Amino acid sequence: MEENVRAGRCVVAVDGPSGSGKSTVSRRLAAGLGARYLDTGAMYRAITWAVLRSGIDLTDVESVAKVAGEVDLRIGTDPQGYGVTADGVNVDKEIRGPEVTAAVSAVAAVPAVRELLVARQRQMITNAGRIVVEGRDIGSVVAPDADLKVYLTASEAARAHRRSAEDAVDVAATAADLARRDQLDSTRKVNPLQQAPDAVVLDTTELGIDEVVARLRDLLTERGVA
Repeated sequence: MEENVRAGRCVVAVDGPSGSGKSTVSRRLAAGLGARYLDTGAMYRAITWAVLRSGIDLTDVESVAKVAGEVDLRIGTDPQGYGVTADGVNVDKEIRGPEVTAAVSAVAAVPAVRELLVARQRQMITNAGRIVVEGRDIGSVVAPDADLKVYLTASEAARAHRRSAEDAVDVAATAADLARRDQLDSTRKVNPLQQAPDAVVLDTTELGIDEVVARLRDLLTERGVA
């Protein structure tokens, strides 16, 4: 993709809870902008996969941090086809499984893990120059100087239906899991899920992906960085 990346800095921070449309919107926006794309959640999931594979107790924060510091984590930034590997193993499928999903909030709450990954994310943003980054603390912590900060949200019902359709699981069970993760992620002591004060809030409940992307392109055009 490198030959398609345009010149000129443009950093877009996209935050929001699961099921709000972050991933699809961010990838499509990045492709349209000729920019890189970074899924920070995939990084935390890959670390979680490595922690689970090691067999250590999730409450043993020192051991969790040790695994995070030692794992060879690599993630692509091509919005058309990025991949994630941990210690040379492609974990694209594994990190989306129920075991990792159930444990990722606990691993992501470990301060040393967040410190390690935030530093790496900031370096990747600097190196890319033109990039759309999605997560839960991008606008507030990782890239507070982003050209555009967006907080995507949607009704609980819409989020549950979207995620259950993606994962082919029961809507009620999905809704309960989303509520559990939202509670954990928004109340953790270090870098919780939150809306940056200067973020544009966009409710995607009644909007299609193309409509959301178009609105973000308009906002970037207004700022002169599209």
